[in-house]
Amino acid sequence: MNSNLQAEFGNIDIYLFDQLLKGRYDNCKTVIDIGCGGGRNLVYFLKNGYQVYGIDQDSRAVAAVKILSQQLSPGNPTDNFVVAKVEELPFENNFFDVVICNAVLHFANDKDHFDKMVRSVWRILKPGGYLFTRLASDFGIENLVKPIGNGRYLLPDGSERFLVNLETLINYTKELNGELYEPIKTTNVENLRCMTTWCLRKK
Repeated sequence: MNSNLQAEFGNIDIYLFDQLLKGRYDNCKTVIDIGCGGGRNLVYFLKNGYQVYGIDQDSRAVAAVKILSQQLSPGNPTDNFVVAKVEELPFENNFFDVVICNAVLHFANDKDHFDKMVRSVWRILKPGGYLFTRLASDFGIENLVKPIGNGRYLLPDGSERFLVNLETLINYTKELNGELYEPIKTTNVENLRCMTTWCLRKK
């Protein structure tokens, strides 16, 4: 059974897998993974007839996901995968039904950079489309993280990240004219770091 699951879904993020189980994206056609890496979150989409796209700043990752796409969905153009920055996405407005941005936004350099990335990702999402985001937060570890300026913090695990709090996510949800299609959920890893799932639908 485990090998079958691995073949069907790859090493998918468990919270994205949860959305697939709920049938959230069943009626969607176009999917992009922002910061796609080697494509671990795209296996299911490639195998099930979606038009799949991806961007990453690492050219080696883009080369790897092109190979994966050829193997799993030969009809999916490899030109759909490009090297690009999150804040400078080379796609039209309102283009995608699903935008995945997993473990990317917390690499923002500062508040302005974070804002540009969020608005760039939102721009390419169709009205009625779904944004799936996971990013580092200070939920539950507010007293354990150390601010180093411009929204960035030193975490107990020794890493440096741009962190959001609940107020930030709620404010962006309102500003973007979005709505939560899943409650905001946070995983606390032994008080060393926290990862929050932020799922929005574009009105």
